[in-house]
Amino acid sequence: MVERRLKSIDFQFYNKPLHSIVLEILREAIVSGVMQPGEKLMEAQLAEEMGISRTPVREAIRKLELEGFVHMIPRKGACVAEYSVKDIEDTFKIRAALEKLAIELAIEKVTEANLEELTRVLAEEAVVIESADKEAMVEKDAEFHEFIYRIGENSRLFVIMNNLTEQIRRFRFVSLGGSGRGREVLEEHSHIYEALKMKDVKLGQELMETHINNTRQSLMGAIREKMLSGQRI
Repeated sequence: MVERRLKSIDFQFYNKPLHSIVLEILREAIVSGVMQPGEKLMEAQLAEEMGISRTPVREAIRKLELEGFVHMIPRKGACVAEYSVKDIEDTFKIRAALEKLAIELAIEKVTEANLEELTRVLAEEAVVIESADKEAMVEKDAEFHEFIYRIGENSRLFVIMNNLTEQIRRFRFVSLGGSGRGREVLEEHSHIYEALKMKDVKLGQELMETHINNTRQSLMGAIREKMLSGQRI
């Protein structure tokens, strides 16, 4: 009997091609930690868990390899990708540069309606932080940043940031798990909101850079703890 970690797919709730559904399910399992770094991905087992054939599972694994979530290891097959400290540092350097550009573009375009919507996002973020729902915290953190990308109205940057966001989401589950980090993130988001409201590009970029650096430091601290306990990253 296969131990089920993935739900069987109920097709009446989906209006997408099967390979897209499988891709989303497997990506989310990796991002949320249901599937751990270094874990071997067995096509037959995954297909049985979801109640489908192996073909869409194989297609999803290939796509996940292109996205950087899966590594193909000779004589072992597909495994959930592990990250080195350098991988994470490099990712955050890219993120910091792009987020500073995003906030500059957003300040040029921001409207009162945008500010009202961001106020709603911050209020909802405060609620989920108090509930200590890590998954909801991750989603609201991502929503705040994604909304800033949208305000800037640069479609190419939006696409690039969305691709990077899927990698970053995996890190957010770790960095937001630390004691008190959720409240710190909310405070940092609130300060960025004020810079947007004042249309102060220099301040907005400084606050965004500080926010990204604080997130990186929180993540690296959590990773050090994992490594000391013998866990993979």
